[in-house]
Amino acid sequence: MSNIDPTAGALPRGRALRKWLLAAATALAVALAGIWALLPASAQTEGGFSINGTQLIDANGNPFIMRGSTHPDVWFQSELDSIGELSDFGVNTVRVVLGSGERAWGVSTPDRVAQIVAECKAQRVICVLENHDTTGYGEQAGAASLDQSVDFWEGLYDVLAGEEEYVLINIGNEPIGNTDAAQWTDATIAAVQRMRGIGFEHTLVVDAPNWGQDWQYVMRDNAPAVAAADEDGNTLFSIHMYGVFTDPQTVIDYFDAFEAMGLPLIVGEYGDAFGDQPVPWDTIQAEAQARGIGWIAWSYSGNSDNRLDQVLDFDPAQKTTWGEHVFDSQYGVANTAERASVFGDDPGDDDTTPPDDETTPPDDETTPPPTGDGDCTAAIAIVNDWGSGWQASVTVTAEADLSGWTLDWTWPGGQSVQSHWNADLTTSGSSVTASDVGWNGSIASGQTKEVFGFIGTGTAATPDVTCNAA
Repeated sequence: MSNIDPTAGALPRGRALRKWLLAAATALAVALAGIWALLPASAQTEGGFSINGTQLIDANGNPFIMRGSTHPDVWFQSELDSIGELSDFGVNTVRVVLGSGERAWGVSTPDRVAQIVAECKAQRVICVLENHDTTGYGEQAGAASLDQSVDFWEGLYDVLAGEEEYVLINIGNEPIGNTDAAQWTDATIAAVQRMRGIGFEHTLVVDAPNWGQDWQYVMRDNAPAVAAADEDGNTLFSIHMYGVFTDPQTVIDYFDAFEAMGLPLIVGEYGDAFGDQPVPWDTIQAEAQARGIGWIAWSYSGNSDNRLDQVLDFDPAQKTTWGEHVFDSQYGVANTAERASVFGDDPGDDDTTPPDDETTPPDDETTPPPTGDGDCTAAIAIVNDWGSGWQASVTVTAEADLSGWTLDWTWPGGQSVQSHWNADLTTSGSSVTASDVGWNGSIASGQTKEVFGFIGTGTAATPDVTCNAA
């Protein structure tokens, strides 16, 4: 989105070589142990974010689902406090607008980018850095090409190398307009390959053409080729949802397409309106929650049309209606965001000290932790079924306080799990066992909680599930 008013083939470097040597040594060691084939895909890429099927995986091997907002830093460099304010609202991701120098708003220098990354880490949010100068290339005068954008990122290599646990690189914002949108595929493949050649190991985020909205389906139809061209298998696709997505069904259809391909997708931008047209923000949020898709809302403040401001004048006390939708709605930030596990628990999460007016009960009066059968029940529900595959969500109901859970079920005939998120899952023939991944193991007595999801193959089925407290 660009409605903010600006006036208000190198050789691999040392890190890339070290990566190759480490990967070779690791592969040899695991092969000798005879267990390489048993490792999940996420375990084969160490040191930062990675991709496993449709899911973004953090450096600790846990699924990470973005719930965030955008900070327009290149236009408002006196507003760096916005990152902390967004963290206070509960976001786990901040997308930060940078400039490479082709446009009038100037260049984000290495020193400034280092400051931004440090602030994101201090505020315990994942940083998605994007170059905004590519917006509308081929249609908007002065826009940078993706190749020029890679030149910009190369100049930031020394700042960003080693930050793979905390930073994703959005190579170029809305990198092609509506003129010759088909050029996106070759340009994106070349950009991804150049980034890897320079030595970048980060998850790379690629925006769609058509000003990010992909109404000609160039990204959708060519995403498999782009994903295959990344030697690290670590590319995340980003769709921007505005005027092209005013019908809720268009949101569902686009999400369905990437699920069917088994490729990772985020909504890199969206609003609740596009001019005078309403955008189905609630469908975007609800469908993203059901599917484990990340989203980043546009934008915190500073828009020339303040209907897209989440707060007015960069003042967190002046939250707008759009801000309430982002932060406070049923599937908004406050109710769905989980802090990235690389930051550990939120301060106070594990504080078990009783208030001053309470005392710890004697040892013989404490309630033992739940164990064994009868402490929980679980169910599988079908979210979508597109014939060749289907999506399911799994809920657990606690009959006593749970600190962890393990689920078992048996497929009735020919089904299998193609990909999954937010659970450790193993299969043996038609038998499946799934368990929590730590952060989603705690469920209060009487509470029903959606705990994980998966993509299935074969005829959609909802077998009986046995739930055991861990």
